[in-house]
Amino acid sequence: MTTIMATKAISARLDQDAETAKLGLLQRIHLDAPLLVALLVLCGFGLLVVYSAGDRNPLIVERQLARLGIAFVLMCAIAQVPPLILRRWSFALYLLGVAMLVAVLLFGDVGKGAQRWLDLGVVRFQPSELLKLAVPMAAAWLLSARPLPPRPGWILLAVILTLIPVFLIAKQPDLGTALLVASAGVLVLFVAGLNWWMILALGSLVAAIAPVVWLFMHDYQRARVLTFLDPESDPLGTGYHIIQSQIAIGSGGISGKGWLNGTQSHLEFLPERHTDFIFAVIGEEFGFAGILALLALYLFIIFRGLVIVARARDNYGRLLAGGLTLVFFVYVFVNTGMVTGLLPVVGVPLPLISYGGTSMVTLMIGFGMIMAVETHKKPVRP
Repeated sequence: MTTIMATKAISARLDQDAETAKLGLLQRIHLDAPLLVALLVLCGFGLLVVYSAGDRNPLIVERQLARLGIAFVLMCAIAQVPPLILRRWSFALYLLGVAMLVAVLLFGDVGKGAQRWLDLGVVRFQPSELLKLAVPMAAAWLLSARPLPPRPGWILLAVILTLIPVFLIAKQPDLGTALLVASAGVLVLFVAGLNWWMILALGSLVAAIAPVVWLFMHDYQRARVLTFLDPESDPLGTGYHIIQSQIAIGSGGISGKGWLNGTQSHLEFLPERHTDFIFAVIGEEFGFAGILALLALYLFIIFRGLVIVARARDNYGRLLAGGLTLVFFVYVFVNTGMVTGLLPVVGVPLPLISYGGTSMVTLMIGFGMIMAVETHKKPVRP
């Protein structure tokens, strides 16, 4: 009898090894092939646009390429971490992030009128970027151990968990990052299965406190909202960015003026053309067709993330991957909305396209977590 059981165990082990051998190389190193290819294509296109928007300066491309290399290395490293380990460290990471935000308010570095940086001597960084990951991780940790959809008490606790860093980031002030962190926590709640009446209640609460928020906003933040409502009121001042961006996008027509041939960007009419307003460069040089292709690529990445959410084996993985995927959608929605004049300008970059490394690294670490949710599964028989 013992011999038979041992034989069955060896046979099962061999079957499992055979199933594992059938997995591709990327699966064995915990990378999701469709998502990885889409990200590579997106980043490659971004380098082309940055080269054009940066006046063909190879140094800008080299710096962006170096940041991309670091971001991809971190993504691959995080993808090796099982979601179980991520879950164990979620709340500790959240507490660390909140502590660093408090440190920023007490003795952080000031730059361009904002107190957002911590200088540790060796490195200078913005702790608020950490909260873009820590908040959805902490919210997923809190809700995943309870029955879903969550009860009102746990929803309230998750909201409080989200509002603490949002308030600290808004005090810096950094309205764009505060909105992204707030959306990260709310979207985890959405994935957890909030009832529609709760969603409407939260929306009504936001609408009710909007006048109060207006009173505490800085003058430049109020100016951005007023410019959004009427850009022509100050065409050479606060409305200049939006007006020039709309001109650039409209001048591209259907097929665009061609790569490196944009006039609004290369003749210095378009401000922040290689960072926040790089979407306008794409519209001018690649036209409506190029914008549609870019949005299709973004939608594929979001769709693949949602497929991973649907296939997740546990609540934590489902909530974490869902929250991070939808935050990526918010990045795309807010940037394209503000560049086209549909939303106020809040300083959100076009994900994985805009020049800069901080948000890129944060997003790629998030994609590493999403890949970890997908690939850290034991092979199962069909």
